[in-house]
Amino acid sequence: MHSLFLVKPEPINEECVDWRWRHFQGCLGALDGTFIHVTVPNADKLRFRNRKGQITTNTLAACNSYMRFTYILPGWEGSAGDARVLRGAVNRPYGLKVPIGNYYLCDNGYANSQGFLTPYT
Repeated sequence: MHSLFLVKPEPINEECVDWRWRHFQGCLGALDGTFIHVTVPNADKLRFRNRKGQITTNTLAACNSYMRFTYILPGWEGSAGDARVLRGAVNRPYGLKVPIGNYYLCDNGYANSQGFLTPYT
């Protein structure tokens, strides 16, 4: 069962012929956060209210170059920022691990750091 559900992401290699990915050697894929509407007790609504005023959970998801999910972390409060959710994912005992020399592409809600490449602005 373990080998069916826990598969290590494969980095883009030099033989890649897909024009969208061939310039990203070592890239494991892309990651981003999304808000999912939830129902929570009244006492927790403030923490789960996102910047748009909706009651949501902030979910981090990573996918590979074939658009297959390789990592999902649901459950963070809607008020939590993307960088905080990513930090929590990396610091978990069985959380998101990025091998040395590889990286994920991210949007500018995250910080440029070891294993995570964001746009230069």
